[in-house]
Amino acid sequence: MDDRWDGLRAEVHEAVDDLVTSGREAGVQVAAYLHGVPVVEEQAGLADTGTGRPMTADTPVHAVSTGKGLTATVVHVLAERGRLDYDLPLARVWPEFARHGKDGITLRHVLTHTAGLPALPADVTPEDFTDWSRMCGLLADAEPLWAPGERLAYHAWTWGWLLGEVVRRVTGRSVSQVLAEEVAGPLGVDRELFLAVPASELPRLARLEDAGLSALMTWAGANLPHFDAVAPPAVRPDTVTGSRPDVLRADVPSVGTMSARAVARMYAALLGPVDGVRLVSPDRLRAMSAPAVRVHEWVFGQETTFGLGYAVDDDGSFGTAGSGGSLAFAYPELGLTVAAVRNRLGAGDGDPMERLRVLVRDRVAAELGRG
Repeated sequence: MDDRWDGLRAEVHEAVDDLVTSGREAGVQVAAYLHGVPVVEEQAGLADTGTGRPMTADTPVHAVSTGKGLTATVVHVLAERGRLDYDLPLARVWPEFARHGKDGITLRHVLTHTAGLPALPADVTPEDFTDWSRMCGLLADAEPLWAPGERLAYHAWTWGWLLGEVVRRVTGRSVSQVLAEEVAGPLGVDRELFLAVPASELPRLARLEDAGLSALMTWAGANLPHFDAVAPPAVRPDTVTGSRPDVLRADVPSVGTMSARAVARMYAALLGPVDGVRLVSPDRLRAMSAPAVRVHEWVFGQETTFGLGYAVDDDGSFGTAGSGGSLAFAYPELGLTVAAVRNRLGAGDGDPMERLRVLVRDRVAAELGRG
């Protein structure tokens, strides 16, 4: 790695080491790429506190909604190759989906969480999540809560099946297969970047621990009037759901499992070439990362900005973050990508992964004279 960034690496190393030695974290990974080259790859602690297995750079960690960035990337790679168009009505390739007036819902509506289909049946179970046909059938039969484009509502779970079924209908392959073959494989991270995790890889995953996430989900269910509609009690995005081998093995493409360095590498290949691999053109990068909707969001009640499949932040970045503390973001103007994951999923703890992201961003911006 470029020795110009030795100071940054030392600062990140100290920060993650302090998080672990203080007992706040079990295991942490942080990675960053600058102009297609790795500049940070730091990890500390344990992947499994029960066995003492260390957290290594290639340990995959279930990172909840940070996985949405993987699915969005698959869509954009297919669009780059002329297989998909953002204004494609889902019903054109998925005829059953047209029921109940859903024929006007497009890929763009789904990517921006404005499709009007954020809710799941209250009795849906993790076992249902492992049945692709059942989940897609539920969505084909669903009645939209409002007209497409009328309102922004975070499609916490439904987003993945809506996009994934379009990918399957168009390519004949699962979204996990497309990710492995067209994104992770070419980038050399096919054992670190997953939607559905192969059974053979499950023993390598970090073991999740709860450090307040379940309590936050309980609070959200009691205090946010629409939360249980999008994340019913049996399938809340927590350490219980995220630790089930059957769910991890299934295609549930609103969530994902990854190492920090693998997802940082993926985002770097969206910005430009990484060892000769570039996933999208500069024009597509601008289109997919630009703010598409910025309005009051229905589930969490906050003003939210989305591009095409990614959150867009005021600092010029786009990416995704997951419940309990994981994130992966790209800064097109800096040529920078940053990812951080942990296996002790917390809430109300000051968001240490976000602080690590800000640390890397600010140090790189200052060095490049853009701070």
